Amino acid sequence: MAAWRSRVVGWAARRYLAWRSRRGLDPVTLLPDHALMPLRRDGLDPVPGLREAREDNPVRHFPLPFGVTAWLVTGHEEARAVLGRTRGLSNDFGHLVGQAGVKEGQNPGGLGFTDPPEHTRLRRLLTPEFTSRRLARLGPRITEIVDGRLDAMAELAAAGEPVDLVRDFATPIPSLTICELLGIPYDERDEFQALSTARFDLFGGAGAVFDNISGSLQYLRGVVERQRVEPGEGLLGQLIRDHGDELDTDELAELADGLLTGGLETSASMLALGAMVLLRDPDSFALVRDEPGAVHGFVEELLRYLSVVQIAFPRFATEDMTLGGVAISKGDGLLVSLSAADRDPRLVSDPERFDPRRPPTPHLAFGHGIHRCIGAELARMELRTAYPALLRRFPHLSLAPDAGTLDDQPFRRTSIVYGVDALPVVLG
Repeated sequence: MAAWRSRVVGWAARRYLAWRSRRGLDPVTLLPDHALMPLRRDGLDPVPGLREAREDNPVRHFPLPFGVTAWLVTGHEEARAVLGRTRGLSNDFGHLVGQAGVKEGQNPGGLGFTDPPEHTRLRRLLTPEFTSRRLARLGPRITEIVDGRLDAMAELAAAGEPVDLVRDFATPIPSLTICELLGIPYDERDEFQALSTARFDLFGGAGAVFDNISGSLQYLRGVVERQRVEPGEGLLGQLIRDHGDELDTDELAELADGLLTGGLETSASMLALGAMVLLRDPDSFALVRDEPGAVHGFVEELLRYLSVVQIAFPRFATEDMTLGGVAISKGDGLLVSLSAADRDPRLVSDPERFDPRRPPTPHLAFGHGIHRCIGAELARMELRTAYPALLRRFPHLSLAPDAGTLDDQPFRRTSIVYGVDALPVVLG
């Protein structure tokens, strides 16, 4: 009876949210403050409420409006169990908003919001392009991109212009790299860059998020249609040449959208927030600058410590199950807090401390299981190239004197991908 009541209430809630959306009333404004708690931070750290939730119960009831039943997963072991489970949990986008609440062209599809066997088919087509051997060809180009951005920063400083690490370093490096990978003209970067950033910011409201998804897909459909006529040398052109008959325009646009948004905003946030870690920690700064090879351990610890993707794609139970000793009913939603799971003391001792010499851990910064980020190795390549180059080129890099403290910087208030919008520096 309880499960039946939950499904009825959930259905009614989705219908009501769809009704509000059609009338321009944003459903996100209905969420109580505690519902946004997994997306809040104190500077670089998850808010204490996430730690308290994990200590109370790593799988705990997470009340949402209208009686929608959801569970917040904050423990590392429990998070891996959810992310690695292939039976009884669904990522399908329709569960998230209800089919009535999604307008045509707003479903991002792709890998993140599909289930097997469709997910299996799409990932099989992409995986060969993300092997270490295939990605190695991008190594020299990433080095060129990083060096080019450092030159541009030096020119700004020489001209007496302010240098912003977000604008001039952290954002253009993954933007140029993902353009290179996909074969998208770099002179069109501003359009998808803006769409990528805005879609993760829930403070702007769900309506804006869906509009940005729609805009991104519309733009990418045009790119795909042009490449069907004249396939380029990038990933899109390769997919069209090898699998053009298996993938329609919408599917290709959805795959490209997932790679763009997953590979641009996350890497940009990591580069910016990682630079903040270096600026506040002289020992880490010197280690990465002076010791060849130290960047590998630094990057792995940084991925764990920052976990910029704060929550995983929501899962929805398609059958009754037990998780962490808690009974989950069919229809319930599961929100996995990656930032909380990666600060679990069961994963590492003293998890709130950043230690670049810590042995690598099985962190969840890239997720886990069949939905683990397919571009994880590309992201590592960018980070491992960018940080040492930055510090060796500008060994006296520091925060701009008029920028206050690191804690004063404009962090995002409510974003699935955590980040900072500006980081003014002096190159020294």
